[in-house]
Amino acid sequence: MDFSIEEIHQQVNDIIEVLELRLNPQAIRMIEDESEVPEEVTRPKRDYGEHVALCQALAQTKRDGKSIYMNKLDHWCWNPLIGLGHVPCEPGTEEFEIVAKFIGIPDLDKAREFFAGFPRLEVGKFEGMWMAPAQTAPFVPDVILFSFDNNFQLRNAIGATKVMTGKMMENTFDFIDSCIHSIVTPMNDGKYRVTFPDPGDQERAMAEDNESILTVPIAKLSEIHAGLMEMETKGGYRGMKREMKFDFPRPPFYNTLYEMWGLDTGAVWDRAKK
Repeated sequence: MDFSIEEIHQQVNDIIEVLELRLNPQAIRMIEDESEVPEEVTRPKRDYGEHVALCQALAQTKRDGKSIYMNKLDHWCWNPLIGLGHVPCEPGTEEFEIVAKFIGIPDLDKAREFFAGFPRLEVGKFEGMWMAPAQTAPFVPDVILFSFDNNFQLRNAIGATKVMTGKMMENTFDFIDSCIHSIVTPMNDGKYRVTFPDPGDQERAMAEDNESILTVPIAKLSEIHAGLMEMETKGGYRGMKREMKFDFPRPPFYNTLYEMWGLDTGAVWDRAKK
């Protein structure tokens, strides 16, 4: 499926508007030949004279709108080096055993089994990763990370996928390694992915207490966009208002059902007033 950059920008801007996103969605593109990355794009080791963790680079895109390219020389965390395929770390190697011992699972056999299934891209396939605000990125991304600062934004985004697919979103969760689970896993399986910022993101990239991430593979951007636009016609995220009112107005079909069940009916809501 072909996507124009202009179409991507428009759909991302629509999503920013209807969910009132404060944080920039991050467009992620894995780069096989880094000569395609413009010289003006920030490269941490070259431009800062220091290394950064991937979560720190993503935070600069998320909060400050920076366009950043990282290759393996820029990284200051082992996790992305392995997950992005920059270094080998296969079962049976010394590197694998070191990570298995420190991955946080006391039973070493269980740790080895878990780490053997750690999401990875093909070793050596990509030279680096380019990240930029999705509403202005000059490339077609592999995935887009939508960062939410409250659970209601995430709820509506999840609801939009159900509107379009007729299915509940399936997900697995980990408390750590959010950078790889939010990028590599959806690149490998092509599915939506909900992730929570991990301890490193909290401590070193200053993620806030209520942040969450929904990764949208580029092939699904039009789907979630259409779902959110459909929800917007019925009030959507912006149409919600807090009130503690009993016998509150409800959609008309409530009264239809209540009449069928012999129960009380009441006022019908008018969403236009919201």
